[in-house]
Amino acid sequence: MTASDLPIQAIATSPKASKDAGLAPLLLTIVELVRQLMEAQVIRRMETGDLSDEDLERAAESLRKLEEQVIEICGIFEIDPADLNIDLGEVGTLLPKAGGYYPGESTAHPTILELLDRLLNTGVVLQGNVDLGLANIDLIHAKLQLVLTAKPI
Repeated sequence: MTASDLPIQAIATSPKASKDAGLAPLLLTIVELVRQLMEAQVIRRMETGDLSDEDLERAAESLRKLEEQVIEICGIFEIDPADLNIDLGEVGTLLPKAGGYYPGESTAHPTILELLDRLLNTGVVLQGNVDLGLANIDLIHAKLQLVLTAKPI
């Protein structure tokens, strides 16, 4: 695998993105992924009746404003918002195409967003150890346990 095969390279060298954009496309992609994950959770909670009309209205307004800000920042950096959806090759795309995913409904070729939404809906526990070092000297040891779920625990 060469550097040009990496998904991040595709963002950095997008012909539509400004050469001065730097990390902006990557950061905007992450923000858009999180925004769409939150939107999926709002839809799930709306359908189960867990949100009051007032909560739903506030959430919808916040999501709309965040989407507007992402589009505005894309304009500042001359990035086409469609370029935020990274094609990860055999894995698929990061985000669904417009109207291509509704929470709770399975698709033939799930995107990373859909897979993350399913994980949040069912919950997952990740455990691991991380050792950070320099010059073959372990300097930081971390034992991590992460519970990732959209439901209160």
